[in-house]
Amino acid sequence: MGGDSGPHITIPAATKALRQFPNLHLILCGDEDVINHELRKLKYYQHSQLTVHPTTEIVTMDDKPVFALRYKKNSSMRKALDLVKEGQAQACVSAGNTGALFATAHFVLKTLPGVERPALISLLPTHNEEQHVFMLDLGANVFCDSNILYQFAVMGSVMAEEVDGIKQPKIALLNMGEEEIKGSDHIKQTAIRLNKNENINYIGFVEGNDIFTNKADVIVCDGFVGNVALKTCEGVARMVYNKLNQSLSRNIFTLILGKLLTSTLKKLFKSLNPDQYNGASLIGLRGIVVKSHGNANSTAFFSAIKEAVKEVERQVPEKIKIKLEQGLMSK
Repeated sequence: MGGDSGPHITIPAATKALRQFPNLHLILCGDEDVINHELRKLKYYQHSQLTVHPTTEIVTMDDKPVFALRYKKNSSMRKALDLVKEGQAQACVSAGNTGALFATAHFVLKTLPGVERPALISLLPTHNEEQHVFMLDLGANVFCDSNILYQFAVMGSVMAEEVDGIKQPKIALLNMGEEEIKGSDHIKQTAIRLNKNENINYIGFVEGNDIFTNKADVIVCDGFVGNVALKTCEGVARMVYNKLNQSLSRNIFTLILGKLLTSTLKKLFKSLNPDQYNGASLIGLRGIVVKSHGNANSTAFFSAIKEAVKEVERQVPEKIKIKLEQGLMSK
């Protein structure tokens, strides 16, 4: 029921996911009448793959996290997380209120041993079409001290290794310069700790213009910086995408050029389209939670479901837990 458009977006994306993943079963939590109304518009999906779990409340985008946690226990968001906690679902995907999702998921699912706070992590494209970069935190934690940033680096390293199969992923801290003397005290303290951990392939500081250069496989920052950087990147990508479209439809000559370059441009547009990177994972919890943008379209929400499927298949929380127990978190 979350996001700017709710079931108008999430239901078509859900049925598309059912068609692509034959072994997938989805539990749709929310207003039963509204959900069934949307489902009746769609014909091509396996009914046996889908269950509707009725709820009577909705967490709005304006609800304060504490209010949603205390007073909306029968909301679609809360019930989805309860199902994960109870083992009836293996992951929760939501486009709802980010603060409420973070607070409720933290309360319901709890963090893994050795993790103080969960973090939002997502993929971003890079110059190399075959590679991307993980970035965290993207908004779950506005301020992070050195302990929390260090934990984020550990979890990001595990995510890159287990989800993408990257051996010894390169970990970097996002900073205002590459020099060791630059940055806040907590950034410098985090760097010292990461340098001491032989299990982490820490490569140092990177600047904002290095996010897309393949210098690092994982970039770590606090949620304030990460969220601003992410929204800026998405805005630039959409601007470039729109300007290319406008330029190629300006006159008959550019239209012909566009036709000649159709396959190349389609590939370029696909790589720039933020929709395919939608779906930030709230890692560090004892369960899988994927957060979609509130303004996501059906294609973007489908990408968030795909991310949840991937993390279930690769057992991400369990892999992080094992790595922590093996001493990866050691100082």
